Amino acid sequence: MRVFVTGASGFVGSAVVRDLIEAGHQVLGLARSDAAAESLQAMGAKVHRGDLTDLAGLQAGAGSCDGIVHCGFIHDFARFKEVCEIDRRAVTALGETLRGTERPLIVTSGTALVSGQVPATGALATEALVTPTGETALPRVASEEAAASVAAMGVRVSVMRLPPSVHGAGDHGFVPLLINLAREKGVAAYIGDGANRWPAVHRLDAARAYRLVLESGAQMPHYHANAEEGVPFRDIATVIGKRLGVPVVSQSGDEAAAHFGWFAHFAALDNPTSSALTRAKLGWQPQHPGLLADLDQPHYFEG
Repeated sequence: MRVFVTGASGFVGSAVVRDLIEAGHQVLGLARSDAAAESLQAMGAKVHRGDLTDLAGLQAGAGSCDGIVHCGFIHDFARFKEVCEIDRRAVTALGETLRGTERPLIVTSGTALVSGQVPATGALATEALVTPTGETALPRVASEEAAASVAAMGVRVSVMRLPPSVHGAGDHGFVPLLINLAREKGVAAYIGDGANRWPAVHRLDAARAYRLVLESGAQMPHYHANAEEGVPFRDIATVIGKRLGVPVVSQSGDEAAAHFGWFAHFAALDNPTSSALTRAKLGWQPQHPGLLADLDQPHYFEG
């Protein structure tokens, strides 16, 4: 297959590109900078210059390929609602390009969006859950809303929900943020008893899941790319504290708000998640280290 990949030079997208190429596929990667273009060429991919706001450019790239993996997202939390709407328009544009074809589209979202939808205490969020929509919904639901509208056009589309921690060398997401907070504040903190759980996956395992969904023709509406159902947040803080040589402490209320700032919502997130349907449908078996084993390595603390 010839596959158009957005976010192709990013932490997850670059792993997807490599996995696709190693499996014998051709990749056309979206690049908005010279550095991104050079990185893609070094991996053996072709380059399509543009960004997520260039809808005509996205459609041109998508129209020349047999399938699309949309990993791109503008990670700017200062204007989060705006960038979520940018993603909505990008997904819609990509989907419109595939109308009337059988070519698959994979859209990226997050398991955190269904954390409040589990039917009973102690249950796991499954692929069957649908994200809440409407005025009270989180802005990030825009991507899944766009995927649903694209599916209504008859497009073959699947949503890949990633866990809060997609980890591995080169990670610049939530775990490095926690490490930086611990360095700055002098403590590695968790909220309350720290028993809230984060699902997690190694970036290379996540990349494999994307490829398998693409090759299978995007048969399910939602897939979950989590290797671990839920790692207690307290355990994440404990590894960070050990590695940095700082105390590991429980915080709550104003103290936690002062420590975590805007990230407090995520630090308190309890998101136990199943990927059983994804594994059964795809034959996906994660093979790389879990979050705590990976976090307890020098690459997370160098520099």
